[in-house]
Amino acid sequence: MSDEPTILNRARHALGRFLQLEASAGILLIGAALVALAWANSPLAATYDGIRGVPVAVQFGALKIAKPLLLWINDGLMAIFFLLVALELKREALSGQLSTPSQLSLPVLCALAGVAVPAAIYAWINRGDPQAMQGWAVPAATDIAFALGILSLLGSRVPVAMKLLLSTIAVIDDLAAIIIIALFYTSELSVLALAWAGAAIAAMVVLNRRGVQALTPYLLLGLVAWVAVLKSGVHATLAGVATGLLIPHLDRKDAIDDETQHSPLETLEHALHPWVAYLILPVFAFANAGLALGGFALADVLAPVPLGVALGLVLGKPVGVLAAAGLARASGIARFPEGMDWKAMVGLGLLCGIGFTMSLFIASLAFADDGGLFPSAVLGVLCASLVSALAGYAWLRVTLPPGPSETAG
Repeated sequence: MSDEPTILNRARHALGRFLQLEASAGILLIGAALVALAWANSPLAATYDGIRGVPVAVQFGALKIAKPLLLWINDGLMAIFFLLVALELKREALSGQLSTPSQLSLPVLCALAGVAVPAAIYAWINRGDPQAMQGWAVPAATDIAFALGILSLLGSRVPVAMKLLLSTIAVIDDLAAIIIIALFYTSELSVLALAWAGAAIAAMVVLNRRGVQALTPYLLLGLVAWVAVLKSGVHATLAGVATGLLIPHLDRKDAIDDETQHSPLETLEHALHPWVAYLILPVFAFANAGLALGGFALADVLAPVPLGVALGLVLGKPVGVLAAAGLARASGIARFPEGMDWKAMVGLGLLCGIGFTMSLFIASLAFADDGGLFPSAVLGVLCASLVSALAGYAWLRVTLPPGPSETAG
C-alpha cells in the first residue's frame, strides 16, 4: 500500500501548524517592535541603550567571547533562527513545497525578482556613495512572520494557497539572504578558526553519511562550529545554517508510517519553532527596532539610504513579484494557485514589502562600522514595513471576497 496519503496528511498538518504559529508570532513581533520604539523615544531611553550595551562574557580556559548583549542577540540567538530556517529549507526541498519543479517555478521566480528589483532600486538611488552601497541587500528579504500576521487579521477570506505561496516566497528569500550574507558580509578571515569550523562541519557530514539519528552530537558539533565561525570573520549565523542542513531527514520513499513519529530534522524543527517565534524573533525586534526618532525630521526619510530601502521594499518588492508572476503565467512556465487572481497577487506583492527582521539584520551587518547609516537604514525599514503592511491589508480587505465565517452571519 502506498504511503502517499500518510505523507500528504503529515504535510497538511505541518503546514497548518506552521501558518498558525507564524501568524500569531507576527503579532508578537509587531508588539515587540512597538515597545522598543516607545521605550527608545521615552524619558527612559538611556536605560534601553544601557540594556543593549550590557557586557556579557563567556570564558573556557583561554577561549573567551566577550560582547555587548546586542551582539549576543544578533550573533547568537539569530544563529538559532538561521538553524531553523535551514531545517525548514531542507524539509521543504526533500518532502515539501520545494520538492518538485512544478511547485518551485512560481515562488522561485517571484522570490528572485523580489530580491533583484529592490536591490537595483536601492543601488540606483545610492550610486556613487561606496559606504551607502554596502546596504544594497537591506530591502531584499520578506519577513514571513510579520506578513502572515497581517494575513491572519483578514481571517477566513484569505485562501490557503495565498498563505502557502507567500510562505514559500519568503523561505526562498531567506535562502537568498543567507547566500548574500555569506558572499558579501564577511570580514577579515582567520584561517585557524575556519579550519576548526571546517573540522566540525566535516564531522557532522560523517555522522550524516553514517546514518546517525541522535541529535546531541550534531548540536554539540554545531556549537563548536558556531564558536569557530564567530572567531573566523565569517558571520556566526552561517554555522546555524550548516548545522541545519546536516541534520538527518527522511525523504518520501523513506517516510515514517506513524504520523506521530518524526525524523530528527522534524523533531528539532518542532522543538525550536515556538522558541524562535515567541522569544528569539521578538527579542531581536526589541533589541534592533528601538530607533530614537527625536533626531530625525520628515525630510530625513528622503535621504538616499532610507529612501532606497523604503522604495526597494514598498515599490520594488511588488513590482518584482508581479512581473515575475506575469511572465511565468504568460510563458506557460507556471500558473496562479487555485483561488488566486491578479487582485490577490497584488496584495501578496504588497505584503512581500514587509522586510523587517531580515532587513534589520542585514542592515546591522552592512553598516556595522558606520553608526550614522544604520539608524537611517532602520528608519527606511520601519517606514517601508509599516506602509507595506497597511497597503497590503487594505488592498486585500477590499478585493478578497468574504470568507465562509463572514457570510454565514
